Amino acid sequence: MVSVGCNEIKQATPEPYFASTARPLKQEFRWSNGKLPSTSDPAFAAASPETDLVRAVYEGLVELDGRTLRETPAAAESWTAAADLLTWTFIIRENARWSDGSPLTAEDFRRSWIRAAKLGRSAPHSTLFRNIAGLSAPEEVEALPIDARTSRMLNSVRFGPTGAATPQTDPADPPRNDPDAPTETNTVGTPEPSGIAPANDIEGKVGITATDERTLVVKLISPDPDFPKLTAHPIFRPVHQDDLARSTKGLSTVTNGPFRIVSFNSDGIGIERSDTYWNRNAVKLERVKFIPAESAEKALEAYRTGAIDAVTNADFSPLVLKLLTPYDDFRKTTFAAINFYEVNVDRPHLNDRRVREALAIAIERERLTDGELEGTTQPALTFTPFGSATSRRLVQDKERARDLLEDAGFPNGRDFPTLKLVVNRNDTQQRIARSVATMWKQVLNIDSEIVIKEASEMDKIRNDRDFDLLRRGVVLPTIDEKESLSAIFGASLTAYPANPATARGDENTTENGEAANRSTQRNSNSNTGAIFPDGVNNGPFPIDSHDTALYELRAIPLYFPMSYSLVRPYVLGFETNSLDAPYLLNVSIDETWKP
Repeated sequence: MVSVGCNEIKQATPEPYFASTARPLKQEFRWSNGKLPSTSDPAFAAASPETDLVRAVYEGLVELDGRTLRETPAAAESWTAAADLLTWTFIIRENARWSDGSPLTAEDFRRSWIRAAKLGRSAPHSTLFRNIAGLSAPEEVEALPIDARTSRMLNSVRFGPTGAATPQTDPADPPRNDPDAPTETNTVGTPEPSGIAPANDIEGKVGITATDERTLVVKLISPDPDFPKLTAHPIFRPVHQDDLARSTKGLSTVTNGPFRIVSFNSDGIGIERSDTYWNRNAVKLERVKFIPAESAEKALEAYRTGAIDAVTNADFSPLVLKLLTPYDDFRKTTFAAINFYEVNVDRPHLNDRRVREALAIAIERERLTDGELEGTTQPALTFTPFGSATSRRLVQDKERARDLLEDAGFPNGRDFPTLKLVVNRNDTQQRIARSVATMWKQVLNIDSEIVIKEASEMDKIRNDRDFDLLRRGVVLPTIDEKESLSAIFGASLTAYPANPATARGDENTTENGEAANRSTQRNSNSNTGAIFPDGVNNGPFPIDSHDTALYELRAIPLYFPMSYSLVRPYVLGFETNSLDAPYLLNVSIDETWKP
């Protein structure tokens, strides 16, 4: 009897989900993705939750698959590129419609892109147009004035006050769970204009043409094989002509996406499947409710009690993350942002790329992410979390780092100037800086002076070039490689002439000489321990790929922040990705799921 009784006593089986509740009785998805969106205007959507709403109710030429981030046909049924990748042609679907039933045309895209570019500084991501012919010269353009008509135009799709739009996210707040100080969206190298507004004669100069109702032709300044991916960004989505000319709000907004806005109030925003959407039969959800949460704690409580089906864009504390980690409905994803040290290559001791590589590969990033950052980040072994065609990465190599420094004329760190490392006043960043300085001392025997500055002072220090290394952070709004590198390094560093000798003004170095040999060296060596062995380049190459970015190392990558989410097991197709851009078209409620 004792034996039988003991066998019947079992350990309690832990629950697989943080909160398991009954599924909804209909195809309705309740989503908490931050506070209440302030706008549904594609031009002003800076980040979640605004971008989530825009992606649901507006459709671009292409969309990104929520899982793979590969481009898929959307409003454009197909596209082609000229051999030089400077001219792209998109064919709009014949059955594409606005929610009022009117046809969606190539002219709608042309007009909307020009309008967004004209908004200049008012539009957070207007610089994404800079590679389109006619939209690239900030010294020749002026911002669209916020006059009475513009105010009405903004009010037509804005849920907040009228007037110039500002990003919803406070730049003083760290993105996602990055235990970091301010992270910018467009930083590094020579400061870039925050927006580009075309001149008054833009209509005749801009490289965007609607050759007929269904054909959109776009001419670029420099080749971009990823341009279709770029057009998936919210700022490239069309806005209906009527919404630019009348003072309407919310429910009257005409959209072209899988869903349309049907309600908005302090409790949230409701959208329903659009009857006029060209691919309506593929949309499984009948309704989506964006439910705002003032804090991560309130969102977590709403999820626990069954009031919502998914939580994203929430800054959970490290303690909460440890609590959630064992559960199957908890997800973590590397976020499309990078933290790094910008290198002042104007300093003679940092102008030699061998020195920059030595500094980069002397850092043990895993120690930073697992120690100082408590496992809430991922080591940045390249410049974007999206990967590259060659998958070349940084690898810590202490011996090679010492050899490179010796080859550059500083054996065992002898005569190397003290590095001036400037970081913002943030406890985490100060700890990281001290750890990195210790690694450089131990591996290379060089000293560092850590200079602490207020976040408000960092831009002036960068402009004055008063640093050796400067802590920076960049959020990458797109997976377009060219734009990602421009966001990190600045457009000026990604646009050198094809011949490196011309870029340096070195008349004695020809395409067939030393520079060309170095270029061959860069592209042929695949050793992961040594990035580009034996290269001695002191002059600039155009930073037009991840390979050249890792070769030049004008910035030293440190880590990628993480984003976290909770998604009910009965929610199908809700894919989390590094852009935090779920694609609602593929989402549905599993009607067969049981607790």
